[in-house]
Amino acid sequence: MQKFLIVKAGGTFADYAAERGDFEDWTARGMSLEDGGWVSVNVQAGEPLPDPADYAGAVITGSHDMVTDGLPWIEDTAAWIRRAVAAGLPLFGICFGHQLMADALGGRADYHPSGVEIGTADITRTRASGEDPLFRGLPEVFAGHVTHAQTALKLPEGATLLATGSHDPHQAFRVGECAWGVQFHPEFDAPAIREYIARREAELAAAGCDVAAIRATVRYTPESASLLGLFAAYCRAR
Repeated sequence: MQKFLIVKAGGTFADYAAERGDFEDWTARGMSLEDGGWVSVNVQAGEPLPDPADYAGAVITGSHDMVTDGLPWIEDTAAWIRRAVAAGLPLFGICFGHQLMADALGGRADYHPSGVEIGTADITRTRASGEDPLFRGLPEVFAGHVTHAQTALKLPEGATLLATGSHDPHQAFRVGECAWGVQFHPEFDAPAIREYIARREAELAAAGCDVAAIRATVRYTPESASLLGLFAAYCRAR
């Protein structure tokens, strides 16, 4: 059985990672991967990406960096995404990963014109998602944790829009048969998003946000969390 690749595009706050693990650990848990069943490559630290053919599927994590930062590792990862899609490797991009996939494949990522989205949001499936292997079994509206300033402003040509939201019209998409991007965080649990809100409380308040109202949105998100397991099952079935 081929292993899964987790492309580590960034990490959570260092002290929080010491307590709870980092993005790659949260992702592997969400996919129910056993020790030895996955490999993490820290592209943010400059580690080279492997041949896509060597893996059953790959997840691209979130990041505190921005797609438009133009850093060499971001450009290198974008080029690898194009190779992986051409090779038919199943991909699942989360937040930054979603934005980078959109940008790398012909769309455009940049700052959201309405500013930051953070908390737990209602995600609404599109009609097209009824034919999607991952999304078709989810409720028409489900909850997802969100924390992002940038977004996929434009999807790649020919992409299938799978889910939308009141703040972000591009909450999920698919390119081809097996390359998915989701703006929300299926790997986050409720304590994690509460931690992000708490750490950014002063910044949010300074921007005029109602932090108490944001905190009140937080709830559990079993449906969006299930997507990681559904992606792993899809990859194994191939």
